[in-house]
Amino acid sequence: MNVTNCFNLTTEMEVTRLDFYIGLSLAVSSSVFIGSSFILKKKGLLRLASKGSMRAGQGGHAYLKEWLWWAGLISMGAGEAANFAAYAFAPATLVTPLGALSVLVSAVLSSYFLNERLNVHGKIGCLLCVLGSTVMVIHAPQEEEVASLSAMSEKLLDPGFIVFAVCVVGSSLILICAVAPRFGQKNVLVYILICSVIGSLSVSCVKGLGIGIKELFAGTAVLKEPLFWALIICLVICVSLQINYLNKALDIFNTSLVTPIYYVFFTTSVMACSAILFKEWLRMNIDGIVGTISGFLTIILGIFLLHAFKDITFTWDSLPFYLRKGPQGFPWGQQPYLALPSYDLQAQDEMNLPREGATNGGWGIHQRAP
Repeated sequence: MNVTNCFNLTTEMEVTRLDFYIGLSLAVSSSVFIGSSFILKKKGLLRLASKGSMRAGQGGHAYLKEWLWWAGLISMGAGEAANFAAYAFAPATLVTPLGALSVLVSAVLSSYFLNERLNVHGKIGCLLCVLGSTVMVIHAPQEEEVASLSAMSEKLLDPGFIVFAVCVVGSSLILICAVAPRFGQKNVLVYILICSVIGSLSVSCVKGLGIGIKELFAGTAVLKEPLFWALIICLVICVSLQINYLNKALDIFNTSLVTPIYYVFFTTSVMACSAILFKEWLRMNIDGIVGTISGFLTIILGIFLLHAFKDITFTWDSLPFYLRKGPQGFPWGQQPYLALPSYDLQAQDEMNLPREGATNGGWGIHQRAP
């Protein structure tokens, strides 16, 4: 009996680990597809502009005939589908922060294919995003086993999550009805808070739908479950509100300001919701918690550097003299350090030169006064 239990436990751990790696692969591939889609769409729009077609910003729709634009749209759809599927296999605490990799992919590809200069801040930001994502993957929490919609319904009926959901809905209504009309166009945090708080519920809906779709492919009649359709309705409402208020924020405020702030608040809300709903942090040790938080903060710093300083012209040549490094490894330019000439020795040499009109064998040596 003990041998059987050990075998079943080992099998469950292997399945959980396999699901984790599948979710991780889907999340990374989603970032690659989404990041590439921006480049393909931009290339298509630039080709149309070079042909003299009416641009999209002027109300033109010639991009519908451009295959590069359609390739970007298909890439975006594939990325979103992969991201949706990733929530069915891996913890939301892992999948959501890895969305920062799409910003990294877009920044790197734009420097190669769109000739958009990536300054020193951007390169450091890319490096920090990779570092933070790696740390989060290593320390990612292993969430509780939720393999069916019935188990998901038990999680949703937990008193802790009900209190969290009531607080989310109440705060969202206050922000939408009372705060947004007065301060929405003055403060960038208002619309972003609405999107972020509602986004935590939308990710939970996506997680439940992903589990339901897995059951559907396994032969379970999930279409008869009321929870499945309730999650779809809730997801449509949440996503509609997110798109509405995110577009308002982007229309009023600078994109380089909205994007990093939205990423920070949205990811924090999702991580909090995931921790309350799945209680995944209870199984983590102190090292795992510190590593996950550290990786998340590193990604935030990388995103900030990528967006906040992307329009600033900053190169290695603008660094102080003592921080520059030449191609041969010497920090003061291309030449190694050389001792400056001594002015005392130079003056002494000038004194030792033959005086005008002196004989061939005679040298006029000027003695210094004591």
